[in-house]
Amino acid sequence: MNMTHYMELLATNQPWNLLIFMAIPIVLAETLAITELYLLSTRNYTGWVHGLNRMVGITVGLYFIGVIIYLLKTAVWPITQAGEWRTIIDVVAVGSYLIGGLPLIYIAFQELGWVNTLATDETKRHAHAICVALFLIFGHIAMIAGMLDPALLGYVPEGMSEVHQH
Repeated sequence: MNMTHYMELLATNQPWNLLIFMAIPIVLAETLAITELYLLSTRNYTGWVHGLNRMVGITVGLYFIGVIIYLLKTAVWPITQAGEWRTIIDVVAVGSYLIGGLPLIYIAFQELGWVNTLATDETKRHAHAICVALFLIFGHIAMIAGMLDPALLGYVPEGMSEVHQH
């Protein structure tokens, strides 16, 4: 089966790429989502869960800045310049992964006081929850598209004819 660049990235250099690009950011983001649900349901914005939520929000957002810069330089630009995207499935998988990091970066910036500085606490919590939801949506789109075989939309690896592919 053919792979998207997303899956190829995760499968290459085992276990390091899987840890760097999937395990670490997903564990952080899921911790953020779980603590966000707790905070929204209890309205306890002063306890240790709030502190964890804040720390994880900053960490995952700053982490994604590095991931996005690295992947743009080492994958997206070279693949684009070489015309090597494996159909729109590939573009959706990689693009959704990168876009999914943007709401997390916004959370980090908000927690650091760099954006949304004049907003009320309630407005900030609302923005926080929306950003977590956006990450979950784009992250799941990336995972689903990333697991698809690009051959579904006609991708044929270089050097292979459609006759030999089954």
